[in-house]
Amino acid sequence: MANLKEIRNRISSVSSTMQITSAMKMVSAAKLKKAQDAITAMRPYADKLTELLQNLSATLDADSGSKFADQREVKNVLIVAITSNRGLCGAFNSNIIKQANHLANSYAGKNVSVVAIGKKANDALSKEYEILANESTVFDDLTFDNVAQIAERLMQKFEEGSVDKIELVYNKFKNAATQIVTTEQFLPIVPSADGTDANQDYIFEPTKVEIVETLIPKSLKTQLFKAIRDSFASEHGARMTAMHKATDNATELRDQLKLTYNKARQAAITNEILEIVGGAEALNN
Repeated sequence: MANLKEIRNRISSVSSTMQITSAMKMVSAAKLKKAQDAITAMRPYADKLTELLQNLSATLDADSGSKFADQREVKNVLIVAITSNRGLCGAFNSNIIKQANHLANSYAGKNVSVVAIGKKANDALSKEYEILANESTVFDDLTFDNVAQIAERLMQKFEEGSVDKIELVYNKFKNAATQIVTTEQFLPIVPSADGTDANQDYIFEPTKVEIVETLIPKSLKTQLFKAIRDSFASEHGARMTAMHKATDNATELRDQLKLTYNKARQAAITNEILEIVGGAEALNN
């Protein structure tokens, strides 16, 4: 059994760790509320805009379609992996890295490269794939304008033909305890498959082509911003849950150490009493 000093040091260490995890949990809980409100308010607009453009693109002729809907032979694939800059959030980052590796393996024989949004993705994926850009600084000031610059660079790579397909891999926020690993095609734009609204008789002013050419860049920027917002909210939810479990585990470990400490202390006191009694009996005899 460890001596009393070692147990006291362990109790002190566990208590300090518990204070840190508890503080991180409260910080993430406060940030989660703001991030959750932002993605909840934005998601209906982004989804409806994407749906509208998909339906509209499905009605366009092949010759008049947008350059961002060009379905060409896939030789160069770009994976945009969205993680966090920090750890201590459970399996949040590792799930994205596993999914990115799985997605890259599905394009066997193709030239696969990565754009990392988050330091964890850059550190893990740079060992196996070419990192075209590390956009980790976007989390320092997460605004639509900053994300729009990243989206423009992705659109430029697709437009100039250096990549034939762009996929987003990120955690979709469901609630504080649940994040859904999502793979989403960014470019080329996929026309609506069901065509539910495509056959409606609408009068367009200006023309369909002009509307598509104007709205598609905005839609793509909004889609990327939504994905990063989803990931940002998921990060704080995952960290809050992980720190809550860590605090509970630290509390349980501290209680066990205190029980062990009290048992060892009682045993030491009992031994001292027995030595005193034994010494007194020896003197009397």
